[in-house]
Amino acid sequence: MKNQAIQYLALDVHQATVVASMRNEQGTVVMQATVPTEAEAILRLVRAAGARVHVAFEEGTQAQWLHDLLEPHAEHVVVCNVRGKSAVANKSDRIDADDLSEKLRLGALKPVYHGAPSVLTLKELVRNYNSIVEDATRVMLRIKAIFRARAIRTPGRSVYGGAKRSKWLDQLNTPGARVRAASLLEQLDLLQDLRRKAKAAMIAEARTQPGWKSLRSIPFLGVVRVAQLLAIMATPHRFRTKRNLWPLAGLAVVTRSSADQEFIGGKLRRRAQRPRTRGLNRNHNPILKSIFKGAATAAAAKAGPLQDIYAACVARGTKPELARVTLARKIAAVALHLWKKGELWDPKKLTMQTT
Repeated sequence: MKNQAIQYLALDVHQATVVASMRNEQGTVVMQATVPTEAEAILRLVRAAGARVHVAFEEGTQAQWLHDLLEPHAEHVVVCNVRGKSAVANKSDRIDADDLSEKLRLGALKPVYHGAPSVLTLKELVRNYNSIVEDATRVMLRIKAIFRARAIRTPGRSVYGGAKRSKWLDQLNTPGARVRAASLLEQLDLLQDLRRKAKAAMIAEARTQPGWKSLRSIPFLGVVRVAQLLAIMATPHRFRTKRNLWPLAGLAVVTRSSADQEFIGGKLRRRAQRPRTRGLNRNHNPILKSIFKGAATAAAAKAGPLQDIYAACVARGTKPELARVTLARKIAAVALHLWKKGELWDPKKLTMQTT
């Protein structure tokens, strides 16, 4: 089978249809087709491509379903991220599929991890919890906006409680505003109840994962943060080193340099100039970044070995906000190491090295 030619099949997936483009090893388009977005139709398309077929499609709503469907039937499946593609050129389903198949043949696609089926249940439970938290936050902001629009101060969280709810509603001088606020407060009560149930289900599933004990032993990584870490990262072995994890967490420093070398006395030498930094990478997982930065912010405010690292950075002249980023990178590196080794947190093994 290894002597057979590889076929490169790209799928542009939509709700109703899938537009396919397939190239051979020479880059010639040998097949173009449009099939319904149904499992059997897509499998017939892949089987028709032959014994050795590489399949690529973009990350999206149906990506996980399609990945699991095609993985047993294709030699290689690539779920890719095409964000940042120029919007100046012509665009259509056919053009997108052809472009994707050519990039697949050239090996120019950036893959998105879709392995570790053991965490699929946890992923859904974490998404459920996160969406309920977002909905509850949105409702809380709307409630306070009603009072703020009438110059009524609402410090703290007392406006959300049931004990003084009637007193807060009586301060609204129009019936429409009172009805709206009462409706939003009822929505909040329901969401808070759903949030407790979603959190309990998420934590119960997270406890069954192999990395739970190691990650929970790390200070400032609570049950919710650890459950989210397990769902997002899936497995620590997809990251060879901490430097492979930092970009996903939005903790990788972006640098720019040009004219890096010059000839001196007929010999090519590197210029004695440092690359210019341009902040942290923007293409990242925002939840993962908030986990590590939230843990770093809490650690910097409480005495302990992690605060010592933060204090040492500040003592060397680092700005406090950058020192917290350094501490977040350290916590991410520790989490990856302990998860891989199956070890528990030991502050005696903590080093001051952060990069």
